[in-house]
Amino acid sequence: MTLVAGVDSSTQSCKVVVRDLESGAVVRSGRASHPDGSEVPPSAWWEALLGAIADAGGLSDVDAVSVGGQQHGMVALDKDGRVIRDALLWNDTRSAGAAEDLISEVGAELLAERTGLVPVASFTITKLRWLRDNEPKNAERVAAVALPHDWLTWRLRGYGPTDESPLGPDLDALTTDRSDASGTGYWSPTTGDYDRGLLTRALGHDAILPRVLAPGDVVDTQATGIGVDSIVVGVGAGDNAAAGLGLGAREGDVVISIGTSGTVFAVTDSVVRDSAGTVAGFADASGAYLPLIATLNAARVLDAFTRVLGVDHDELGRLALEAAPGAQGAVLVPYFEGERTPNLPDATAGLSGLTLASTTRPNLARAAIEGMLCGLADGLEAIRAQGVAAERALLIGGAAQNEAVSTIAAQVLGIPVSVPTPGEYVAMGAAVQAGWSLTGTRPSWSVDAVEVTGVESEPVIREQYRAAQSRA
Repeated sequence: MTLVAGVDSSTQSCKVVVRDLESGAVVRSGRASHPDGSEVPPSAWWEALLGAIADAGGLSDVDAVSVGGQQHGMVALDKDGRVIRDALLWNDTRSAGAAEDLISEVGAELLAERTGLVPVASFTITKLRWLRDNEPKNAERVAAVALPHDWLTWRLRGYGPTDESPLGPDLDALTTDRSDASGTGYWSPTTGDYDRGLLTRALGHDAILPRVLAPGDVVDTQATGIGVDSIVVGVGAGDNAAAGLGLGAREGDVVISIGTSGTVFAVTDSVVRDSAGTVAGFADASGAYLPLIATLNAARVLDAFTRVLGVDHDELGRLALEAAPGAQGAVLVPYFEGERTPNLPDATAGLSGLTLASTTRPNLARAAIEGMLCGLADGLEAIRAQGVAAERALLIGGAAQNEAVSTIAAQVLGIPVSVPTPGEYVAMGAAVQAGWSLTGTRPSWSVDAVEVTGVESEPVIREQYRAAQSRA
């Protein structure tokens, strides 16, 4: 049996999935937790990766491995390969002002033309500008900038500070893929090149950046960092692009992921450039493109309401389905942690439309689920406005398995909804990439899904939500 492994180094944890190359079946898996917060020492990711690999039974019998990771996180390295400061993650909004400065200086339309993006606080370019403005001594020390999956692949191969790694601090050995590079704000999905002028404008000087490799490329043939002498190391990917590979998403599919953040993305054959900045024109991990919106408020909205109502997630769903669509006018605009789409980093949540009649446990439960999904539906609408076809929604993430969430999603989105079998799709997609690097051919493994049937669209939900947004 030929085995390939995929890694998902996400915000909350690291997962390793080992799959059979022929069938795609998951043979074994492992995981380890990451620390909370929007500012994390990358060493915690490395320790978690080692722990997850051990939990999965090691990689000694695995023929190829690839790393998927959370996008945008800023890993700043000095000339000796040491991390200069804790990484600022995608959900760290302190660089919102830096994003505004870059837009003011360069212009939204030109930024979208050059990179497919208009900066928001999530993107790496804004974090570098924040570093330059707020920690100038640290900014001056930056010799190389990597993203989480870039850095982990580098460490896995055996590179790093001399006292921590067998191969030492060769910064030129850093690699990445087009999907993760496209989320930096200083790489062009059209030309496939870095925009050094934008990097310098953000950081204040040039720096080494990871080489951008093509889908299916081989980065290395050993993982010296964990003592494996014979293994193909794939190029890796950003988390959303890896999930797209894992799901086998095709043109016409829209993937809606409900995790720590919410994402809506589609696979297209052309670059999307949205000068309004709502839709990010990312590249995907297969050679196509991945227009995407992200929301900061997703599954944790439901977590908050389980606490308020004193129930678990299953009971929250049962309560929600007891209420009629629209929750008798109760509407949640769920900007608990500010918001990225729309770009409102300082916003707070609002619960409106309450009357004595509507203030019931079922209505509150339903308002929570409707509000979270309406935020994602706004993202779907924005992607469609860019000319992207949306024929089917693939609903993933832990919350997608809740019957109330999938049912209400069909009522809110107004297109067919499929719920793939639960799985670690980022890690599974990274395993697809590992198989691709090993054989030169992208595996085509099947994905089981449950179709949501017999559910009609309920326009009242979106109508109420829009009205509440306009009052917020």
